[in-house]
Amino acid sequence: MTRPFRFGVVAPLMTDVVTWRDRARRIADSGYSTLLVPDFPLTQPAPGPMLATVAASTDLHVGTWVYASPLRPAWMTAWEAHSLSLLTDGRFEMGIGTGRPGIEDELRDKKLPVVPPGERLTQVRETVEALRDLDGPDLHTPVAMAVLGPKARALAAEVADTVTFALGDQPRAEVERLACDFRTAGNVELALAVPVIGDAVAPHMAPPDTDPAALRAADALTVLPDDPAAAIEEIQRRREEIGFSYFVFGADFAETFAPLVAELAGR
Repeated sequence: MTRPFRFGVVAPLMTDVVTWRDRARRIADSGYSTLLVPDFPLTQPAPGPMLATVAASTDLHVGTWVYASPLRPAWMTAWEAHSLSLLTDGRFEMGIGTGRPGIEDELRDKKLPVVPPGERLTQVRETVEALRDLDGPDLHTPVAMAVLGPKARALAAEVADTVTFALGDQPRAEVERLACDFRTAGNVELALAVPVIGDAVAPHMAPPDTDPAALRAADALTVLPDDPAAAIEEIQRRREEIGFSYFVFGADFAETFAPLVAELAGR
């Protein structure tokens, strides 16, 4: 099954609130499907209020990109996700993963337990199970999982509606192997976060020392050309060859890629 294209934007609050709200409205007007916020505690407002604000002022879907499972008890994350799904009339998508590299230091700073990756994956499962219990039979909050290793991929195949891979400089052929099982199954949406456009790196989507030239040399899928026409061709190739249909960009590129979204969204 070939899924139609849709496009999301990771839009952390890095300006004043009025400017951020205006940007969210422009993103909605440009045809993007989803506004997403990262889970970086204390560097911006909490994800729930941010996303509720956007959902109340636009028709966008909203989501976390992504909750870090060890930062909260599973029931708390599930409660917030269910509440957002209910209050947005089903326009909330819960993105969740085991945490970005270096999260152990953040956990220590916040006096939280530093649990090994396997336990963090168990926390993801417990969160999704709690969310399904809260949703009940009449609501289904979509779950997007950020994965890489085999255990995480197996869990995502079991519980996720959307799967994205926690990628860096992995070459195209390696990513195609990661996606193969999901593409064969045909019932999971494959999402690709692209933090690098041309030589620019989106905040909160890649490490600050990311080298765009090295990514291009490795044929990594975490980079796209900054020319919308060339990016359109490459995005179509990535769906045809690998199965990616949901593409996520940083907010700084939303206006540049608005013609791309107009051309491909829903096709």
